Parts: sequence; C-alpha cells; structure tokens
Amino acid sequence: MVELRGEAVRWVGDEPFPGIVEVRFTDAAGRRWSLFDKAPVFGSRTELRPDTAYPVEVTVACVVLGDSSEDDAIVTVSTSPHGVAAPDGCEEFTVRRERLVR
Repeated sequence: MVELRGEAVRWVGDEPFPGIVEVRFTDAAGRRWSLFDKAPVFGSRTELRPDTAYPVEVTVACVVLGDSSEDDAIVTVSTSPHGVAAPDGCEEFTVRRERLVR
C-alpha cells in the first residue's frame, strides 16, 4: 500500500479512545493541510501519545488516483483507505510523488 508522509504535530484529545492526533502535510501547490484521526491510523515508528515529543514523522495510507504532471512528479492521491479526511471532508490531494512511501 502507498503511504503519504506527514507530520503529527499535536495530541488533540483522549476521546474517542485511543485518542486523536493532528497530522499536517503540504500539497504540491504549497497549501498546508491538517488531518485529524485516531493515533493508530497514522503509521509511525513512535507510539503517538499525549506525552510524545511532537512533531513526529508519520504516514497515512492512500491510493494513487493518477498522475497530474507530464513528468509524473505530481500525483493525485486519496486518503480514503482508512476514512481519513481533512475537516472540510476533502480526501483527495495533489502532492509531489516524493512525499509517497511504498
């Protein structure tokens, strides 16, 4: 599965269990996005907890929907595999391919 690199920036709250974190990433146009979801949804080498030293590099599962540039440097992805979306409901983002991990 493909994953989008991001950064967990803070612990939002303990409810619902096991807790919510905010993850940020920047799209290909330079817009910063925030995703909020349960800590285990985001892949990390560090367990995300209230006392974790943030920021922490994380990933979010995604699927590549298509290439958005002639040189394949920019792609459109969906963060729908685990139901992760931005607060406005957006789950499709145009990002630089280098932000993806296989």
